[in-house]
Amino acid sequence: MPQSYSSIWVHLIWSTKNREPILTPSLKAEVYSVINDIANDYEIYLDCINGIEDHVHLLVRLRTDQSVADVVKTIKGNSWEYFKEIPEKYITWQDGFAAFSVSPDQVKRVRRYIYNQEKHHQSKSFSEELKEIKQSLK
Repeated sequence: MPQSYSSIWVHLIWSTKNREPILTPSLKAEVYSVINDIANDYEIYLDCINGIEDHVHLLVRLRTDQSVADVVKTIKGNSWEYFKEIPEKYITWQDGFAAFSVSPDQVKRVRRYIYNQEKHHQSKSFSEELKEIKQSLK
């Protein structure tokens, strides 16, 4: 096979530092735009992104030469770097992240889940959400 192919989908989640609710609607749009630009610059296939005030969800497809940790480090580090000099837009991310593998036949379901974060969090906290996701994988 002369070329490599990957269908490794990953649902990534991480929170703001101390889960501070700093991602206001206007800042959230800018953060997502910056993250999208970073993904493009580093050839990270970012399918979708969404979240609420204190955390973000991303659906990415990894290339054969990418690791989950490197993708997260690239996105978190460069987005923090972008905003660090702007006090009114300063964002910082909590250490760590959650990563869940997604089978190709579940990509649409996970995409819907990510797009519906605001609705989802009307009845669940971030901690409850993570616990629910982990339990669904058992």
